[in-house]
Amino acid sequence: MPSTRALRRLDLRRSPPVRPSPQAAAAKKEEASPRPPSSSSASSSSSSASAPPRHPAGLSAAAPRCGSAVRVYPLRDFPGTDAAALCGAFRDNVRWLLKQWGSAPGSGSAWHALLSDERTGAVVPIVAVEELAATSPAPLCDPCRCAGWSHHWVSKRKYHFIIPAAVDWDQPFRADALLGRSDHLLHGLIHSNGFGHLVTIHGCDGGSTFLSGCQIMDIWDQLCAALRVRAVSVVDLTQKHSVDLRLLLGVAKGETWFGRWGYCLAKGCFNVSASTYSAALEALAALPVDYLRSRHVRRVVSIYRRLSDKPLATVREFLCCLLDWKHCKAPLSPPSVKTFPRLTFLLPKSCVMKRLRQPCQRFEDVVDLLQCRWSKKRLLNAAEVVVDKLREHANGTKISRQAVRDAARGAIGDTGLLDFVIKSLNDTVVGNHIVRRVPDPKNRVLHFSLEEYDEPEPEPQLEPDLEPEPVELDSERTPHAVRWPSTSEVERDLRAVCRAMVEARSEAAQAVLDCKHWWKCWGLRDESDDQLRFLVEWRPQVREATELTRPMPPGDIVVVPLHASIGELLIEAEHALQETYCFFEGFQAESLDGIAGENWDPVMLGGAESGDTIGVHGHGADMETGLRCQGGTEAWDVQCVCGAQDDDGERMVACDACNVWHHTRCVGIADGAPVPPLFLCMSCGGALMAAGPILDEALTVPKVK
Repeated sequence: MPSTRALRRLDLRRSPPVRPSPQAAAAKKEEASPRPPSSSSASSSSSSASAPPRHPAGLSAAAPRCGSAVRVYPLRDFPGTDAAALCGAFRDNVRWLLKQWGSAPGSGSAWHALLSDERTGAVVPIVAVEELAATSPAPLCDPCRCAGWSHHWVSKRKYHFIIPAAVDWDQPFRADALLGRSDHLLHGLIHSNGFGHLVTIHGCDGGSTFLSGCQIMDIWDQLCAALRVRAVSVVDLTQKHSVDLRLLLGVAKGETWFGRWGYCLAKGCFNVSASTYSAALEALAALPVDYLRSRHVRRVVSIYRRLSDKPLATVREFLCCLLDWKHCKAPLSPPSVKTFPRLTFLLPKSCVMKRLRQPCQRFEDVVDLLQCRWSKKRLLNAAEVVVDKLREHANGTKISRQAVRDAARGAIGDTGLLDFVIKSLNDTVVGNHIVRRVPDPKNRVLHFSLEEYDEPEPEPQLEPDLEPEPVELDSERTPHAVRWPSTSEVERDLRAVCRAMVEARSEAAQAVLDCKHWWKCWGLRDESDDQLRFLVEWRPQVREATELTRPMPPGDIVVVPLHASIGELLIEAEHALQETYCFFEGFQAESLDGIAGENWDPVMLGGAESGDTIGVHGHGADMETGLRCQGGTEAWDVQCVCGAQDDDGERMVACDACNVWHHTRCVGIADGAPVPPLFLCMSCGGALMAAGPILDEALTVPKVK
């Protein structure tokens, strides 16, 4: 057994050990400044903990009410120099950090600090709330269940890190008022074992005034790295202008928005594997733009090809062009030049200028400006019918309005719709034809005709060996230059391309959209200090193993000094399990696996290296508690037709005969439709139908003669 002196040293080492700092001597003189209790030298207090800087008057109203004791950190280097003191396990690091923040009077288990932006002078609060599983109304974690962590032990504490909405910055930060809300700019949840979830993030589009979405993610990522968080999951449902970013950025850039911070695919819903996801992305990215059926997309492709001078052959190239175009500024308009009846230009001999008698608009654009009782789809279909009849009956000549109406009357039953479309067709483009309408000079009767329409092509480049020759062009008949698209028009084109892409490759797009669960894993990092880090896993006894229905969760991180003994490592392992989980509150450790030697032998001589997994044996695990696993005591039997065998957070229904769960989408139940009162899966339903005649014969009462 370890000596009394070793146990006393161990008690002093409950908080995370600290690296020695050059400013340690100056920090010891400041008795009022907080520092982590440790056997090693204490670290200096953070320079960012000084009084808040003065801010411009325009932002003073946005700064939260705070006292002079509130900790202030730099916004772009959070948590500042305090990160040097956080080298233990997460459960110890988070307690030490919150001890530096202090607690506001009357706020319960809530701590808060300030993030100061030196560039703008804005001051942003960040609040931490500790939630105990024993007193929580929802001790189990639904995000853990959906992320595939149902087998994790239930943690005794959950820590919520919140950046409230700007309207709440002047209000007292109370734990009961912060939890249960969805309007926070940032809401991250981390269990005391180091596994957490990014619950909410709202950038400029979500109501943030001073922080963008990227800045909020930087704050969250820096906090997780400093506290030694082990893994964080997120459900990617981000949208911008009604477009799913995991589809748009996945096809255009090859990664989602969270991929910028190292998040990767954890698992796909509906049994979509990582290989299926990658193949779906490549199928959508390599889709030729010319294969898209949208008339709007085909029209704007030619415009962006002329403006960018690029082929834009695939959907990925076109989407990247549109995403870059949102940040491009329109060039300065050329100075006005006095026009003359005839101007002389130097053009190549092979250059052919396409001339239109007057500017034409596509009928689908004209429809957007019309106000009528018919839908856009009906108007476009009616216009196509009129053009087909013109092509069939006109034979390259003009026909009267009445003749057009009589020809299309059989295909369009609504005469009001037909008259409205005929009235609106005037120098408009429908498909590959231009509909011309001119009155007869004698009797003023309207006549219609068709002309072939070609999309404007980019002007050919002048070859070096091609000598130009002077060509005279009529300035009044020169086609107009392509107008520079605005930001709103680019966003409209992005939505149109995504819709057309989904229609062309619906299965691949659905596979990409079904991949919502992402995660980032930091793992066990071996620092360059005099500390040993191990993963400690509980080894159940035979009787206890028979009652466990789920796989064993990952081990917990234990940090001991380089000169620690095996007995001290055993006590640290026991302390880690007791302090972290409800299941091990009364656990007593007895021995270790994976390391050899007596309790007083140094760990370095036991054959285990830093980063190894050590098993711990003991007794006292509470097998009767309901707070054992995050997925609860009941084990769901998931056997869906899509191949899923675990809960993925999607809507499910259980068979009333075999109690096996299935996705409602996979069994033909729409997302908005209610679940039937009696549901039978395919196996049970088929067996019941097969047994129907036998049951009828068995239940039929024979007639008495």
